[in-house]
Amino acid sequence: MNAPSDFQRKRPIPSGFMEALQQKFQERFSSAMAVREHHGRDESPFPPMLPDAVVFVQSTEEVAWVAKHCNDHHVPLIPYGVGSSLEGHVLALEGGISVDLSGMNQILAINSEDFTATVQAGVTRLSLNEALRDTGLFFPIDPGADASLGGMVATRASGTNAVRYGTMRENVLTLKVVTADGRIIETANRAKKSSAGYDLTRIFIGSEGTLGIVTEVTVRLYPQPEAISAAICNFPDLQAAVRSVIEIIQVGVPIARVEFMDAAAVRATNAYSNLQLKESPLLLFEFHGSTSGVQEQAELVQDITRDNGGMDFEWAERPEDRSRLWTARHNAYFAGLQLRPGCRASTTDVCVPISRLAECVEETAKDMDQASFPYTIVGHVGDGNFHVLMLLDAESQQEWAESERLNRRLVQRAIDMDGTCSGEHGIGLHKMEFMLAEHGADAIALMHSLKQAFDPNNILNPGKMLPQLA
Repeated sequence: MNAPSDFQRKRPIPSGFMEALQQKFQERFSSAMAVREHHGRDESPFPPMLPDAVVFVQSTEEVAWVAKHCNDHHVPLIPYGVGSSLEGHVLALEGGISVDLSGMNQILAINSEDFTATVQAGVTRLSLNEALRDTGLFFPIDPGADASLGGMVATRASGTNAVRYGTMRENVLTLKVVTADGRIIETANRAKKSSAGYDLTRIFIGSEGTLGIVTEVTVRLYPQPEAISAAICNFPDLQAAVRSVIEIIQVGVPIARVEFMDAAAVRATNAYSNLQLKESPLLLFEFHGSTSGVQEQAELVQDITRDNGGMDFEWAERPEDRSRLWTARHNAYFAGLQLRPGCRASTTDVCVPISRLAECVEETAKDMDQASFPYTIVGHVGDGNFHVLMLLDAESQQEWAESERLNRRLVQRAIDMDGTCSGEHGIGLHKMEFMLAEHGADAIALMHSLKQAFDPNNILNPGKMLPQLA
């Protein structure tokens, strides 16, 4: 892989700056190498890029103090949640301060009658759902990793439930945000809808820490379904599985989850999670609703899959069986790594209109079959989104270059099909080069203008998301 010096271009830190942070935060300020290394790496294929120091904040006011201090001295500021991002979002490309929000983990309010919850940015999706256990409600956005809600806002996360419940874009009502110069703003209120002014909430969702730092999030909640059933269906080949998904979506079955795993991903999952799944391409389904509604959905989906060569469903109806199955699916990334011990993964995702999904997946698989390294394909295919996990020799520049060529072909294929370079991972460092092809120069110029207006000194996660224009 490339050396950090190939990417990192650190800004100088003014005299006295670190001392001021040390005095303010005492033991919650650290410039120790181990702490910096932890905050200078994520799950992306990029080498570590360390911040100059880390501050562990506990309140919005503390974030505002750090932001103002950094802005006054033009020092980069990178928000950090749990470090589960896949595209280099949290790497300190220009050095500076990593502001760790994991200590801001309070659930501030659960408004059951309004179906909302307000949490600090460091609260994770699993801890929120644990707190909701006795309310009859749940928060459905499920990206797999136990990501923080602030990080999920920053990347406009989605996941396995998106086909029915949408993404973070549809499920965030309002945010509390610290601006680059240390002001604290509320983007909206808890009303279900509003026509008052610019939609600031949606501007910050997906901005990856480049426009402001999210410190509180108010999200929508949903009633726990009366009945839940999960099923596995194996197929003779990849094409049959994806065709089934397209037909299920097109006939309007209100399915909650439909996940695809290719044979290599199934094999890795069996080994990692001690399962006995048939090692051929498969779909994982979950049905939510009334008892009769779930049965009706399942029967219709079974008919569609049989018409495409699918086998009879294997059911997981007990909660513990469903939990084991979905935990295994969420661990598909770590399972894939075990196919090549000691490897470094490059994970990419695209999203295309559902009508082009089969074509896109099939052409991608043909490309990947020519690769010199192992790979897996999994996907939230109910909304046209799939992921390719490329397992690379961490010391091989040749494999890295090959994986990047394949990634470019995949992304260009998706864009040519009126899709996007990223359905949920975000842009970070890894996908910047595709932004121009997807959005066009005029749209990118407008995004740069927005960045300049929100962050004139370019301190907020600099060097991410937006490519430079000629």
